[in-house]
Amino acid sequence: MVGLWRTEAYRRLATPLAEVLGAPTAKALVLLKLERVEDLMGHLPRRYLSGTETTELSGLEPGEDVALVAQVANMVAHPAHGGRGSRGRLELRLTDGTGHLRATFFGKDRYLKFWQLQLSRGVKGIFVGKISVFNGELQMSHPNFVMLDEHGTIVGRADETKTSMANRVSRSGLVGIYPATSKMPTWQIAECADLVLELLKGTDDPMPAELRSRLGLPEFYEAYESIHRPESIEAAELGVDRLKFDEALSLQVTMAYRRRDAANHTAASVTRRSDGLLAAFDQRLPFTLTDGQVEVGEEIFADLARTRPMQRLLQGEVGSGKTVVALRAMLAEVDSGRQAVLLAPTEVLAAQHFESLRSLLGDLGEGQVLGAPDDATEVVLVTGSQSAAQRRAALAAIADGRAGIIVGTHALLSETVSFADLGLIVVDEQHRFGVEQRAVLQSRADLVPHLLVMTATPIPRSIAMTVFGDLEVSTLREIPAGRQDVQTTVVQAKLRPGWLDRAWERIREEVSIGRQAFVVCPRISSNDEPVPDGLPDPSVEALYEYLADGPLAGLRLGVLHGRLAGGEKDSTMAAFASGDLDVLVATTVIEVGVDVPNASMMVIMDADHFGISQLHQLRGRVGRGGYPGVCLLVTYSDGTTDADRRLAAVAASRDGFELAEVDLEQRREGDVFGASQSGGRTTLKLLRVLDDAELLTESREIAEMLVARDPDKASDWLADMVTHTELRADADFLERS
Repeated sequence: MVGLWRTEAYRRLATPLAEVLGAPTAKALVLLKLERVEDLMGHLPRRYLSGTETTELSGLEPGEDVALVAQVANMVAHPAHGGRGSRGRLELRLTDGTGHLRATFFGKDRYLKFWQLQLSRGVKGIFVGKISVFNGELQMSHPNFVMLDEHGTIVGRADETKTSMANRVSRSGLVGIYPATSKMPTWQIAECADLVLELLKGTDDPMPAELRSRLGLPEFYEAYESIHRPESIEAAELGVDRLKFDEALSLQVTMAYRRRDAANHTAASVTRRSDGLLAAFDQRLPFTLTDGQVEVGEEIFADLARTRPMQRLLQGEVGSGKTVVALRAMLAEVDSGRQAVLLAPTEVLAAQHFESLRSLLGDLGEGQVLGAPDDATEVVLVTGSQSAAQRRAALAAIADGRAGIIVGTHALLSETVSFADLGLIVVDEQHRFGVEQRAVLQSRADLVPHLLVMTATPIPRSIAMTVFGDLEVSTLREIPAGRQDVQTTVVQAKLRPGWLDRAWERIREEVSIGRQAFVVCPRISSNDEPVPDGLPDPSVEALYEYLADGPLAGLRLGVLHGRLAGGEKDSTMAAFASGDLDVLVATTVIEVGVDVPNASMMVIMDADHFGISQLHQLRGRVGRGGYPGVCLLVTYSDGTTDADRRLAAVAASRDGFELAEVDLEQRREGDVFGASQSGGRTTLKLLRVLDDAELLTESREIAEMLVARDPDKASDWLADMVTHTELRADADFLERS
């Protein structure tokens, strides 16, 4: 990867953390999605504290790993009562002067006395642990701690770990409190950041000094140092401003080059025929196209008629009829003597598209077989798991032009695939493909193929302009007649346990009349997150056992998650699709591309762990047949959090575009596609589309100016920005597919 970079700064930022910190430390950081120097430097503290100040307890959230400074307001010991091996508990009440937090230790009586002695010394303490909820109150169980005197000096003996913790929190200047894990606590992340800063010291800033001065931004190294070794909040904020601008400019420069590149290429013009495949298909349609489908279709045909490659994003919810719109464009391309490709992110989705297109076309998609219409074309599927014979047959049909429509996964990107004359590329769920993936196919033809990108994730216009700045946007808002309603209800299981029991009964009722159900879980395995008494663990593995042995005993249950082998995932999904399973207990792998019309019910566990857009996308998996659907959003929260308000919004509306705006306003996150809110690579890392709208506009203007001055990327800095953006897109593709 070193050879990719032209500037020293980008080269050093791409250095694997294992080379700087050692393999064991780097392995622990992977859990936080931190793999390269750039990742760690961009891992921003959630807040800053000083050892001379007390942490504000009111800002804590359940699930956070925190280091906090607080006073011990009181202690109450509850000795063990029982036989050998029984444990007592020591309860503390910590305070910042206004709020309180409970801390609890469990152990034998001799340990309780030891902890009491330690905690009673000193005027304040540093407490590190995970925030949880017990009986409606925030608490820490078994936090690491060290007590300090009035000068901030450690009281008594402390091991190396506690000394490191105390030194970090007690140091002069501000101390960053990072998003952390139990294996990589915040003070250790800070030490890692210190080591990485040494690697970057002395690195030349790739941004021209004139531009940096004009914008009032700090230098490259100074920005990182201000964030990870801040002397003031103002300095840290200025450092973040530099990182945000770098991200915005990288994105906009890449878009500007892509727009310029598209304008310089020629595509084959498509003229609609009155006697071709498209006309025959339209005449046979058993339904009437919606006004939206007709309007968007005309926009696409107008693009195809030009000699400049179409670059269009088609967004519409599940069931809005995107596939029919795309197929009509593909048929117009085939009528013009060229081929069309539909690229899907998974084999399951590719296979479903293949069957869907074949079903819609009927004998128009059977190719030149006996009895088929004269203009019929062949539809073929290409995936990585095909047999050698299937693949040979498909590749031969593609190469000699018999296959006018080709459906496949990234297996189509292989150099072994040779097209006769590729004229149109349709990409489904674009945010799961990198820039390079679609570029590979576009480079396979003498003339650049037209490009139509489809997404079922409603994207607010402000985001579409930012993230898909090289694409024109078309939107399908209407849902064709026949789509069934999905009744959505929030189930507050902790407050009303009987409602969850009723949910399982409701699944049995649906199965009894021949229907099927999904049970969606936020994770595969159990973790340290506490589960209220009497309620099941919401992980796939634990919940499957609970349901199979209890409420759903006797039904045919299946399990689907990302750790299963590809073949096992496909066979399980196929069994559910064919009706051989009644209930599928799964993670969000079913979010995209699972089409089971017989599935009428979905229960989403720990629904408050998901974003609005993802909940809406999941809900779209039911109600796809000829009968209404039911979606139950199960939460173990107390009904008063921001997450509960998200659930209420989903239950109140089925308009995905309305929900996307609500989602954006509520979360203001970089993950503009509403994927997991818990982290991972996202399209935007630091930028917030609403908050940073002015920055995005300014960076676009600067990008246009820079690209106009340097259309050939002679500048090492501009070239590295584009490479960086495209690699992040590639990483997103590989991680999600």
